[in-house]
Amino acid sequence: MKLYDSGRAPNPRRVRIFLAEKGLTVPTEQVDMMAGQQRTAEYTAINPLQRMPALVLDDGTVITESIAICRYFEALHPEPALFGKGALQQAVVEMWNRRCDLNFLLGVAQVFRHLHPAAATLEVPQVAAWGEANRPKVLDILTVLDAQLGKHQFIAGDTFSVADITAMVAVDFMKPAKIDMPTHLNNVRRWHGEVSARPSAKA
Repeated sequence: MKLYDSGRAPNPRRVRIFLAEKGLTVPTEQVDMMAGQQRTAEYTAINPLQRMPALVLDDGTVITESIAICRYFEALHPEPALFGKGALQQAVVEMWNRRCDLNFLLGVAQVFRHLHPAAATLEVPQVAAWGEANRPKVLDILTVLDAQLGKHQFIAGDTFSVADITAMVAVDFMKPAKIDMPTHLNNVRRWHGEVSARPSAKA
């Protein structure tokens, strides 16, 4: 088994944090996305979409997409349950993770990929107007998260879950995307301080 990883990129980091929460260690190989290594013939043979991360199993099976990889390890190692337990909790975790993924992390990524000069080789062409259009969308979902975190310790309730991993990675990705965290979002700030203090956040 080998996990193809890529430094500070947000999606590979989600998998690393997930594995750390599970207490799992997986052999890894680094792929430098900024140097374009994901576009080599060798990596394209693993993932034709040329995206990170990718998990190659011992029998040669390839699993891509960060949440798919996390679900694989959740099924093999169900404790601690990061996708929830029981029908209701699993549905709530799925709902909030999707919200954080599609409305938050993706929005921050669009700002970074379309506005940051370092991302010019990743996003061709860069469309500055699209990057700017995503800034208010990021702030909108942060307001929703702040209200949720005013009622619960974590994103999907009172138990740490994969939704917290996605949201934490998104918040941290705001810095290179040059999106400032609004000062009035006290619940988000409280939550981010707590989840950032977990040992897994350093993965």
